[in-house]
Amino acid sequence: MLAKKNVTLEKSNMKVNTIIGTGAVFIGNLTVKDTIRIDGEVTGDVKTDAVLILGSSGKIIGDVEADTIFAGGYIKGDLKAQNKVEASSTAQIYGDITTKVIVIDENAVFQGKCDMNQQTAKEQTTENAN
Repeated sequence: MLAKKNVTLEKSNMKVNTIIGTGAVFIGNLTVKDTIRIDGEVTGDVKTDAVLILGSSGKIIGDVEADTIFAGGYIKGDLKAQNKVEASSTAQIYGDITTKVIVIDENAVFQGKCDMNQQTAKEQTTENAN
């Protein structure tokens, strides 16, 4: 079993409990506890305590919050991931990203700011030194 911080989409055996399929349109805020995959369109904020997978045909207009985000489609909104954001070569992200780890493949589009919690890390280092 892979450690939570080292989850990669290709090697994981995660169980997807919620799917918004290709051609489906969801309007409103969406909150789930487990892993979700979106291949359709969501207009509204999306939040999960687990992993969010956005397929290459997927589209989200709204903010996204998850433990880990694998983006292959279009997102217009801010992303907040507790552990990792991974944007594949087909991803288009227009918004700010807050995460500990970020991976952006070649040809992915990212327009926004990225906060990798560096200020928090500096504060912890200062506290440990005292």
